[in-house]
Amino acid sequence: MNAAELPILSIMLAVPMVGALACLFARDEMARIIALTATLFNLLLGVWLWASYDPAGAQWQFVESAALFGPIGWKLGIDGISLLLIMLSVFLMPICIGASWRAVTERVGLYMASFLLMETLMIGVFAAQDLMLFYIMFEAGLIPMYLIIGIWGGKDRIYASYKFFLYTLLGSVFMLLAMLWMIQQAGTADIPTLLNHDFPPEAQTILWLAFFASFAVKMPMWPVHTWLPDAHVQAPTAGSVILAGVLLKMGGYGFLRFSLPMFPEASAQFIWLIFGLSMVAVVYTSLVALVQDDMKKLIAYSSVAHMAIVTVGLFTFNQQGIEGAIIVMLSHGLVSGALFLCVGVIYDRLHTREISRYGGLSINMPKYALFFMLFTMASVGLPGTSGFVGEFLSLAGAYKVSTWATLIATTGIILGAGYMLYLYRRVAFGEQVNADAAAMPDLDNRELWLLAPIAAAVLWMGVYPESFLAPIRRDVATIVDRIERAAPAGDSKLKEHDKTTAKYRVQAHGGEHENAKVSGPEGAAH
Repeated sequence: MNAAELPILSIMLAVPMVGALACLFARDEMARIIALTATLFNLLLGVWLWASYDPAGAQWQFVESAALFGPIGWKLGIDGISLLLIMLSVFLMPICIGASWRAVTERVGLYMASFLLMETLMIGVFAAQDLMLFYIMFEAGLIPMYLIIGIWGGKDRIYASYKFFLYTLLGSVFMLLAMLWMIQQAGTADIPTLLNHDFPPEAQTILWLAFFASFAVKMPMWPVHTWLPDAHVQAPTAGSVILAGVLLKMGGYGFLRFSLPMFPEASAQFIWLIFGLSMVAVVYTSLVALVQDDMKKLIAYSSVAHMAIVTVGLFTFNQQGIEGAIIVMLSHGLVSGALFLCVGVIYDRLHTREISRYGGLSINMPKYALFFMLFTMASVGLPGTSGFVGEFLSLAGAYKVSTWATLIATTGIILGAGYMLYLYRRVAFGEQVNADAAAMPDLDNRELWLLAPIAAAVLWMGVYPESFLAPIRRDVATIVDRIERAAPAGDSKLKEHDKTTAKYRVQAHGGEHENAKVSGPEGAAH
């Protein structure tokens, strides 16, 4: 049976929701089993969804629709971009449950229910095709993460949870007002319809800024990133995995789904704002990461730097850059999640995240050192890993727009290699000066089963990225077609090269005008 014959998206939303309700009334051990079963079942549904998706089929697939009230309805559907982000969500969630198996001993049922509720809301964000349904899912995701940080976090968890909640909620108030105006102006809340609706240019600026206020905080972009290090440091390990792995990607998805295709003129108007903030973030947060003593805080700042590469790629207005940004989002979701798991492994043993308390772990924990090395190399963009593919495409796309922005972004990547390799050297190599660290046992079977699937995915994406690029290629091309009329001229020499090459190609085909542009399939391939 093909997944299109069933309301598979609604089923994927219902499974963790039913599991969450069951966990609330179950004892601790049973709650763990229910949560793991529900997340593994949803992972199987996700694999079925992936296998049934047709990259050459309709743009929107597995569409489900039911009227609710007025112009608002229950409407679900996915394209290739949504598919990859849903797969990322269902892939990481069983790993989060496994990472919490022993670490969480209090209010286990509520903890597991919070994660299952979050899975429902994450899938809903990426599958929603109604504007208000998207907003409800987007904002409701704050609640379970707020509980996870506030109840099971560290000693400053209350401060971190309130900061996380207020930052993300306040930014979204403006987005809600913009959505209500859009529904009134266009007469529909249907996202596929709104993607082809031409909003007045004078209104686009205000609408773009309203959405930017929410997505910039969610990414997060500098200077509204300060909630992220606090949230990561205080959150339990699994909370950090899902926060960095999926929740940050909602901001990038918002730019892809709303800001770029719905407000192309405004996006072009603010491209240098995006580039400017991203350049500051890449360099500043990398320098801050270099001086951190807390491993979690270092990885948190590295997340801000990596997401800055995402925003650069998204606003290149070309196929390479946008594809690269999506791959960076996927890679970062895997790699940052794995790095937080690696921190959690040794934190569970020594109950400290101070880098100076470790050293020489490759001697007594060789399996751990091997996995940690792989994820460190992926974070710095080593060819053959997932990190290389996305960063290369993003920078190649950015070079067509701004040579200087590309140069600064590359500087940030070099700094990233500096702080990640410095971290690895201090943790895995050197002399074992602390007896308690030297006595820590290597990975057990449960921890191996948590890290091995992510390692396989990181290598798969690095060796054969086409399996991840193929589902999104047509959807990215659709976005580029929508926004190319507003594309900035750029300052790269590649632009002049493209114009010169295009001129000669047109002349060779009998073109009459020297400045004619190559269009159609040949132009796109060029």
